[in-house]
Amino acid sequence: MTSGAGRRGPYRISIPSRADPLLRRLVEGVGGPLGRHSDPGRVSPHRFTVERVLILLTVLSAVLAVIAKNPCRLTGWRAPDYFYRACYSDWTELYQSRGLGEGIRPFITPGALFEYPVLLGLLASAMAFLVDLIAGDAASATASLVYFDVNAVFVAAVWILTVLATLRLAGRRPWDAAIVAASPVIILSGTINWDLWAVLLATAGMLAFARDQPVLAGVLWGLGTAVKLYPVLVLGAVLVLAIRTGRYGPCVAAFAGLTVTWLAVNVPFLLRDPAAWGYFLTFSETRDAGFSSGWYVYNALAREAGAPVLSPDAVNTGAAALFALACLGIAVLALRARRRPRLASLALLIVGAFVLCNKVYSPQYALWLVPLIALAVPRWRVVLAWQLVEMLHWWAVWLYLGARTSGGVPEHNLGLGLYAWAVVAHILMTAYVVGVVVREILDPHRDIVRRIGIDDPQGGPFDRAPDRTTFHRRRRPQASGSGSPSRLGLQDHRHRPAEDHQ
Repeated sequence: MTSGAGRRGPYRISIPSRADPLLRRLVEGVGGPLGRHSDPGRVSPHRFTVERVLILLTVLSAVLAVIAKNPCRLTGWRAPDYFYRACYSDWTELYQSRGLGEGIRPFITPGALFEYPVLLGLLASAMAFLVDLIAGDAASATASLVYFDVNAVFVAAVWILTVLATLRLAGRRPWDAAIVAASPVIILSGTINWDLWAVLLATAGMLAFARDQPVLAGVLWGLGTAVKLYPVLVLGAVLVLAIRTGRYGPCVAAFAGLTVTWLAVNVPFLLRDPAAWGYFLTFSETRDAGFSSGWYVYNALAREAGAPVLSPDAVNTGAAALFALACLGIAVLALRARRRPRLASLALLIVGAFVLCNKVYSPQYALWLVPLIALAVPRWRVVLAWQLVEMLHWWAVWLYLGARTSGGVPEHNLGLGLYAWAVVAHILMTAYVVGVVVREILDPHRDIVRRIGIDDPQGGPFDRAPDRTTFHRRRRPQASGSGSPSRLGLQDHRHRPAEDHQ
């Protein structure tokens, strides 16, 4: 093992093949865990470093993501074929149905309606502009293919940057970024929509915050919120930690950066075309419960049983109330915990609660959780189990939509019953991941990130900060009691056994 220079002092790189019980068994067939006398952190420029290996893994994964869509790339994107072939993409669907191939540019063309936030609409317009430069007057089918390929190239670059940001956030555990680099969930869903752009901005904002740059973090989260809503939720984790530590300056700075950036992106388009700018809000408010949400499953089963269904207003109210209660519970948990939770753990709880409570859940929403899981709960058994269930749900969605749009032969369709079970499995597995994080917050010595005296690699100004506001009774440290520093993992890493450096 080799020592490296961390932000708060020396650390040692954690080797997953040695530290993770599942990976230790999986690598037995290829020589077993990396040996104790290896030196993975100090290599010559001509050899593979951790960063280079992760970039290579990401490139290979991006190629697989395109191959997964190859049936549509070869035969075109047509309903219901793209459902049965599991190669659906919003990119080509929006390019054809929203007039992007005919010169209409969301938030630029007056009166053009687009059901996404401003910055995502501008991304869609920019990609369409590139297609005009590349394809010229090509046929519609060819232009759609070029539009998909252009977006795929940019998403591959965004994916690499997200992996590198995760690597730097992981501190002494850089290999945890492999969860993002080789994620089956990203391979299958990364080319559905532009969500990876928001994931990059959210992760980069966390990296800026970890480096004590809260204003820059707020700017990045503001840009991410202008793509998809979820990056603003990370600020909730910052707020809870600010309350616990009494350090409100970083939270105020991040909030100011986010607010100013979001307004700078949105206000010009609001003033220019209020109806087009507000269409995203009205569309989200008035739409029925979306596929794969618990609300949709309830309404679908209620219709079959002849029971009353929930109106869009009732679903909106119920989803908002459940999410508010979940956030309140997370805040109480963070303030009652014996040891201050890590930023990534709280961010995962908040985003996970939003995913579970929201009235819409698309397969690509799972992308939001991948970097947060890699940072908050980098246990490969948990990660692989969650991704497996998400992959099954991903396949069930397309077979169910194929049945609804074509009425094809029964053996090619998935009915409501099996589809509902797939949705329930996705909900329960996401709740299980959230539960693992809650358990580690309540029992800090279970947190594998917090070894050798590490507090919060993503905490930035909150790292090692003393508590100011808590809801628990402080206990006097004891030599062997549950509240002692040794039980909470706070002691100096120099006095820890060598195996804890792995």
